[in-house]
Amino acid sequence: MGKQALFTRKSYVFGRVSISLLPDNTNITLQDCNMKYGFVRIASAVPETVVADCKHNIAGIEKLMREAEARKVRIMAFPEMCITSYTCADLFFQDALLDEAENCLQELAEATKDCDVTAIVGMPARKGATLYNCAVVMHAGRLLGAVPKTYLPNYAEFYEQRWFCSGKDIDNESIELCGMEIPFGTGLMFRTPDCTFSIEICEDLWATVPPSSIQALNGAEIVFNLSADNDVIGKYEYLKSILSVQSAKCICGYAYASAGPGESTTDVVFDGKSFIYENGTLLEQSERFPDRAQLICADIDTGFLRHERKVNTTFAENAAACKRKYNVIKIDQKEDTACDLLKHVNPAPFTPKGENMDEKCREIFNIQTAGLAKRMLHTHSRTAVLGISGGLDSTLALLATVKTFDRLGLPREGITGITMPGFGTTGRTHDNSVKLMQSFRVTTREIPIRQACLQHFSDIGHDADIHDVTYENSQARERTQIIMDVANQVKGLAIGTGDLSELALGWATYNGDHMSMYGINAGVPKTLVKHLVEWFADNEADNTSREILKDIADTPISPELIPTDENGKMTQKTEDIVGPYELHDFFLYHMLRCGAAPAKIQYLAETAFRGKYDNTTIKKWLETFIRRFFSQQFKRSCLPDGPKVGSVSLSPRGDLRMPSDASPETWINDLEQ
Repeated sequence: MGKQALFTRKSYVFGRVSISLLPDNTNITLQDCNMKYGFVRIASAVPETVVADCKHNIAGIEKLMREAEARKVRIMAFPEMCITSYTCADLFFQDALLDEAENCLQELAEATKDCDVTAIVGMPARKGATLYNCAVVMHAGRLLGAVPKTYLPNYAEFYEQRWFCSGKDIDNESIELCGMEIPFGTGLMFRTPDCTFSIEICEDLWATVPPSSIQALNGAEIVFNLSADNDVIGKYEYLKSILSVQSAKCICGYAYASAGPGESTTDVVFDGKSFIYENGTLLEQSERFPDRAQLICADIDTGFLRHERKVNTTFAENAAACKRKYNVIKIDQKEDTACDLLKHVNPAPFTPKGENMDEKCREIFNIQTAGLAKRMLHTHSRTAVLGISGGLDSTLALLATVKTFDRLGLPREGITGITMPGFGTTGRTHDNSVKLMQSFRVTTREIPIRQACLQHFSDIGHDADIHDVTYENSQARERTQIIMDVANQVKGLAIGTGDLSELALGWATYNGDHMSMYGINAGVPKTLVKHLVEWFADNEADNTSREILKDIADTPISPELIPTDENGKMTQKTEDIVGPYELHDFFLYHMLRCGAAPAKIQYLAETAFRGKYDNTTIKKWLETFIRRFFSQQFKRSCLPDGPKVGSVSLSPRGDLRMPSDASPETWINDLEQ
């Protein structure tokens, strides 16, 4: 079984965003899609406030709650002390202000009885004779719980210990607010039909072990931080780095809402910054120093977060050592309704983008060259052999091998590149292969395989006019035999050229191009192969090599195993047979990296490729991917060594331990349903 479709498409009666960890935060809207598959829409809001004017402040809060509800937000956070404002200072000692804050909280609850958004607001709250800096959770007119701040700053400008007491010793008690007894303490978490969330307040985040770390280890999937964070030079970027790292370490969504310009500017200025992160990735951020209220929204993929926690055994072990009993308060929100998807879904999750693209491409080449260099040193090899077809994969393998020899100080003549024209080789690919080897000054050999294959067909009694799997795979195995034998001749390593996408689809001839002494491209998917070749052409190649590399990148992908037409043109194109590689790489990433089920992958693909592929086409190739991925595992079970480059690898020794005879029907059923 080789580079041929292994089945025909059938009809079955039995029965979608870094999301990459990506710098591009462009919103893509998909109309009338249910917010399911684990997506939860959250918001951070900064209302217009006036210091100590609670009625004015709750009017702004209610307005933002209404706007959030219109935008299908499920949970939202407001800044620290947003009902009174944060900068009331010694006015916090005045019962008039404290009474007004509580009365206004009740007014806000009454006014939003019909609002299905769960809101978290900040205010001072009394318990007996003690005052606490609290976050109060409310939904549909009901107060559900109050969480006190754990760590109180004692900075000159923020000496909170003058006014408030820490809630660190209050685990699960009650407090009277608005005439009601509600849960109170740092041991509270909240559960909606969509997720479990927790709360920390401003300074809590800056602690060596923030409360959110313990909360996440005990089940919180989204953390909300009510903050009043003043602005000084350099603090903004520092805060972003802390938020990114904390959300990544906790494998959680993290919403941060900080006080805005309505606060007092007696000694400091507040810029109204708000952020929403997911597992280290910034999804949304507010404008700084606004002259109006702000509301930012983002969709958190809790399905992805749960998958990450499940496969990250360090997280599970840490959780076992940090057990704490939390009172989880259930919030009876209505079922989610249809809405647009705000999350950016990257159609090319393996391809680096943004300002650090050059750095990432160099890093990939460094990983490949470091892997091959170690293998050559270990085997005392000073030569390497690889087949050069004029296609993308062998080109990348040659580039990485050349860089390895340069790194080791070995002459490039020690690299033997062999072009092996067969029945389907075109003039374009043949000429490019020869010119490419010459441009990099490697030893160039040409060994045609037509006569050897014809002799083999005669030996096994195969009709050379029957262009079946035997016809195709015989050529691939003949080429591999030549590469291996020449490697023995020159006492070198046979370098494999097959990529990650081909391994996922099983688009390789067993014991043909499937086999090598070191598979240097094993961790690089096809979309990234093309990107790296183009990047090398633009950044490291001389003028002659650049022209060749650009033409190779523009050549249709083909194994060239079927004879050319009467004009010598290519008749076999891989993507016509197995489908577009950009789709298959997308499927591969979301299935293995994110643990997404086929229905969610379809949903995400429809978002990412909207306007390029219709839903029927996506579903067709997704089913093809699933069936091939399962049926071809036997080829991956005996892969040669090769370096892992990104977060997805198919090595049977570590990243994918999968039985070769597993059934795909559960995955097909999920897609069909």
